[in-house]
Amino acid sequence: MAEICIRNLHKRFSDFTAVKDSSLVFEDGRFVVLLGPSGCGKTTTLRMIAGLEYPTSGEITLDGDDVTYLRPRERDIAMVFQLFALYPHLGVRGNLEFPLRNEGVARAEIDRRVGEVASILRIGHLLGSSVSGLAGGDRQRVALGRAIVRQPKAFLMDEPLGTLDAEFRELMCVELRKLHDRLRTTTVFVTHDQNEAMALADHIVVMDQGDILQADTPRGIYGFPACLFVAKFIGRPAMNLLEADAPVVRGDTTVRIARCAVAVPRIEAPAASVVLGVRPEYVRLCDAGRGCLGGRVRHVEYFGSHWVVEVRTDAGALKVLADKSARPETGLQVGLEFETRHVVLFDAATQRLLPSETTLAHTSGMRHG
Repeated sequence: MAEICIRNLHKRFSDFTAVKDSSLVFEDGRFVVLLGPSGCGKTTTLRMIAGLEYPTSGEITLDGDDVTYLRPRERDIAMVFQLFALYPHLGVRGNLEFPLRNEGVARAEIDRRVGEVASILRIGHLLGSSVSGLAGGDRQRVALGRAIVRQPKAFLMDEPLGTLDAEFRELMCVELRKLHDRLRTTTVFVTHDQNEAMALADHIVVMDQGDILQADTPRGIYGFPACLFVAKFIGRPAMNLLEADAPVVRGDTTVRIARCAVAVPRIEAPAASVVLGVRPEYVRLCDAGRGCLGGRVRHVEYFGSHWVVEVRTDAGALKVLADKSARPETGLQVGLEFETRHVVLFDAATQRLLPSETTLAHTSGMRHG
């Protein structure tokens, strides 16, 4: 196991900047997910850690050693790709043995490690099989096994579940997390799928346009998004965002939304204009004339365990997660109540999270910057 550090990491391709002066610590034994839309810089960051790309500037250390410009084989890491990259002529056992044979490991040790990995991944019955006839989930297990068998300091995974169907992806998320809990090897995992990130990660790093926007626990990312981009990107449905009518000052406990007073956690910094954010599960429907806002039900979607209700208000549309026991009728006039402790505010000018009594109480579990 090892701690990975990147310091002021920067990567340019001609006129395009893929990664902008990023600094981050991937703590020893943690499962860290790089999350963001296509082109945000997450795969380029991973490739620089792997040695498949060299940075324009900056530093990468692995277990305290500078590996910035070392070749991939000189870094004690193993990488798993989206497209498996298995050798079709070697079979399952041959693929698992290949990295060990390359390193000159003794035959008895190869057999021991292959048997152990096959047992962990439950692919012992496939050792005599050809990889070409395997289902997608089994092929991914073999690809993982080939990485694990090396017993590296760190695993790097570039969207390894991207080609699997939804059922296999969900299963492999569970298996990957169990595997990590058993091995405790530092893992950096790239995905654009927030469900994968939430299911797998000890920490999530949200990136956009080459910048690290937030590095935190899944709970921190979800409950206290550092900026409006993260608030919109994380969560299905996304966080409700409403523009306030007036400036706020330190000590305020309400903001004006569509001429209504809405209770918020005590504000710890002034802002000329603010955006209120609240997750759909922290908004409740009530009778018309009650609550902090009012509106009309515009659309209803059924998800089995709950309804997603869209309510049109004078401040804009809101999504509400309503109990499955009763379907709100389209066109119904309703009131809306917010759970105050789960309300967050953003400075509209900077788009950054505004300090409040609840945000200050939250401390990030990851070193960033």
